[in-house]
Amino acid sequence: MQRAHVSILGAPLDLGGAARRGVDMGPSAIRYAGLAERLTRIGVDHDDLGNVSAAGREQATEGDPHARYLDAILDTCDELATRVEQVAREERVPLVLGGDHSIALGTMVGMAHARGPGGVLWLDAHGDLNTPETTPSGNVHGMPLAAALGRGSGLLSRPAWQLPAVERGRVALVGVRSLDRGERELIAELGLSVFTMSDIDRRGLDAVLAEAIAVVQGDGFVHVSLDLDVIDPQSAPGVGTPVPGGLSYREAHLALELVAESASVSSLDVVEVNPILDVGNTTGRLAVDLVASALGEKIL
Repeated sequence: MQRAHVSILGAPLDLGGAARRGVDMGPSAIRYAGLAERLTRIGVDHDDLGNVSAAGREQATEGDPHARYLDAILDTCDELATRVEQVAREERVPLVLGGDHSIALGTMVGMAHARGPGGVLWLDAHGDLNTPETTPSGNVHGMPLAAALGRGSGLLSRPAWQLPAVERGRVALVGVRSLDRGERELIAELGLSVFTMSDIDRRGLDAVLAEAIAVVQGDGFVHVSLDLDVIDPQSAPGVGTPVPGGLSYREAHLALELVAESASVSSLDVVEVNPILDVGNTTGRLAVDLVASALGEKIL
């Protein structure tokens, strides 16, 4: 992955999350933190393709309380899927900057259109495995992984989309510490590989990541979806839905360094950076650091 050409796409979507606003500014915060300059410094060929369109809450209709703002979210994901598919067909690596985590659905659909169903390494405090039937909040950013697995009663889709976009046996969630009942039931039903923070504490991050990376390997593509809330809020204060007890700064870097060493990653998204809640763009800068680790930056 570190030798591939990377194409940056912003997805400034703020409709999938809770009442706290600001993740729509995430792509700007990450760019402002020096993403392009960092990629140049570590020798990664790249271009920035700008942002896909995303409606604000003032323009969007809330609609179904069990999947709020769904139509506008799917519009953004559909455009993103088209752009990601084009990048992937040109043998470039899509690097998608969110926005809330619902945008990952567009990335995975685009990759599946280009290469067939694949695997996903989901680095997140949450499972994002709810559906409109199981959600306790109606927030679509808690549903993209379920949607990519073809769940959601057909609501979390568009007619032209190839779903499921990922294979159930090639899904690994890492860093999880907050799951709803419906998510637990879906994990058990599908036999998904989930590595909680307790697993990391007991086994060590190196062993957990090695197993998770082995799970997601295979044909099609390997997507890495990095929600900054996987990291403890002390190191990443500016995130959409912070949960105490996450990865340390060093553990987060090790995780992405191990991803780079696997040399199997086809696409990457970085989501849920919220500058309004951040302190001096600490989380935006951390996002840049972690992207650099994922793309092969080393100390020596």
